[in-house]
This record gives sequence, structure tokens and C-alpha cells, in this order.
Amino acid sequence: MSAENSINGYLIKNVSPSEWWIVDSSGEKVAGSFTSEHAAIEVASVFQDQPEPPARRRNSKS
Repeated sequence: MSAENSINGYLIKNVSPSEWWIVDSSGEKVAGSFTSEHAAIEVASVFQDQPEPPARRRNSKS
């Protein structure tokens, strides 16, 4: 098993002998599973995670 790679701000993590995942800085799996490290690296190099939409404000009409 090779060391974890950091690509485009994400880590490539080997979780079993033939299972690779792209994880964020908090350790949450964001994409996968991949059968090879090479495939995970290719995806991570172009991966753009969508941020959560901003919370809506409620205008209280009193």
C-alpha cells in the first residue's frame, strides 16, 4: 500500500486491498469506490465538490 496522496485538496485513501476513496480534509468520503489508486487520482484531479447552498433567511413580518 502506498502513502496517501493529496490531489486537488482531497486525500486518496486505500481502505482495502482493491478499494480506494477520495476523502475531504475532515475524513468524509466524497467519491468512490475506485478499483485502483490511479483511477481515484484521475477523478480527484478534476473533482469539484459542490458547497451546500446558503441558509435561507426568514423575514418575519410583524
